[in-house]
Amino acid sequence: MPGPHPVEGSVGVSGMSICLEGLKEAHGRPWPKELIALGPEESAQQMVLRRIQELSDLDQQDPFMLADLDMLASRHQALCQALPQVSPFYAVKCNSSPWVLRVLAALGTGFDCASQPASHIRYAARHGVQLLIFDSEEELTKVAQHYPGARLLLRLRTQDSQSTFPLSTKFGARLEAYGHLLTSARDLGLACGRSQNCVSCVSVRISHHVTCTGCASFHVGSNCQTPQSFTQAIADCRCVFEMGRGAGHDMSCLDIGGGFPGTEDSGPKFEEMARVISAALAQDFPEERGVKVIAEPGRFYMESVCTAAVNIIAKKAVLEPGGSRKLMYYLNDGHYGSFRLGHREPVPRVPIMVKEFCSEPPLFPCTLYGPTCDASDRLFLEDVRLPELDVGDWLVFPSMGAYTSSMSCSFNGFPPATICYTMGPQLRCLGVGVEEEAGNLTLISVWGGNWSQGISLSLLTHLKSVSI
Repeated sequence: MPGPHPVEGSVGVSGMSICLEGLKEAHGRPWPKELIALGPEESAQQMVLRRIQELSDLDQQDPFMLADLDMLASRHQALCQALPQVSPFYAVKCNSSPWVLRVLAALGTGFDCASQPASHIRYAARHGVQLLIFDSEEELTKVAQHYPGARLLLRLRTQDSQSTFPLSTKFGARLEAYGHLLTSARDLGLACGRSQNCVSCVSVRISHHVTCTGCASFHVGSNCQTPQSFTQAIADCRCVFEMGRGAGHDMSCLDIGGGFPGTEDSGPKFEEMARVISAALAQDFPEERGVKVIAEPGRFYMESVCTAAVNIIAKKAVLEPGGSRKLMYYLNDGHYGSFRLGHREPVPRVPIMVKEFCSEPPLFPCTLYGPTCDASDRLFLEDVRLPELDVGDWLVFPSMGAYTSSMSCSFNGFPPATICYTMGPQLRCLGVGVEEEAGNLTLISVWGGNWSQGISLSLLTHLKSVSI
């Protein structure tokens, strides 16, 4: 019978251990309240239920999100094991939490940040963010004007109509424009030369100011449903590389974008997608060619990391035509909070009910509304089937880490859900620890760097800024 149900757990990583003793108090300061240190036998799922119980005991019903940082480390390891030839550049737009960025920086990832205004390009120039993307002659000219020394990748348009969130109607150059863009760069007076940036791209000079790398980029759309889309896009990039070499460019870097699934519940499994990508790379870009391959995972890293817990703050029962009963539940989080993309998901998410029933309850069609005055503030466009619940009951939604908190706002006076983070035994073996320095918590990594609590673009010297 339905009751408290554990969320999908972290993938265990063998050989990991942790010593967090003594970290709860450092120089008289308490362990930060948003970071929860898990013991050897504790899990993030248990912490969700514990937090619900604590709030209920205090007669509080505020929504919250719990992020499992060990799951984040496990997702990174899974990508590196399945695609060892690919260097990940995390898509920051997916979830820009400082704790997420700290952990990924400690794990050695690069970062992908979207930028378009000229002021953002100038900011990147001031802080040493060298690698940008363009898909038109206008963008090429804009970057040349505002960022002397930038290194650029040409983004290709792909067939992504089967992805949950297509992108190619907005971004990417069409096939017939590839040659023009490459020859336009040549006609600007390009001189070939090798760059020394973080992805070891070979670059060419635009006049005597801007560096344009001989590289290609694509994105098959967020949450891609057809692994074969990568096969075609990688083959198209091989053609672009040949065009580029014919135009005098030394082509050396391939960016395969994102689109990897966040969970295995529906659509292709990541392992299947990785096999397709590896086969395409082996055919079109074998290792002996020396092409550096990077990717922009976002949803794959973050979706399974976070769990959302919401409370029923009101309910209403109505009779449908024919006399059938329908329930409307009003929750304290909705479309303007953690569920911004719910209207675009093909299938509504069915929550886990934190409630015990004496017997199997009947199910009713239920509309899940958010708390605001907007009548369109509902979590999903379709109803879900749930038993009759009470005001004050809790609902838990697993796999809520991608494009949720980063898209939340405080419309109608309802603030975004509070986020807390768990750090368990997995992270210590990866060289992640916490210390206090000058009153600020700092994440330490075995790679010799540290990242302060106020992480920003200026601290990410190997960040890849996308300008398209």
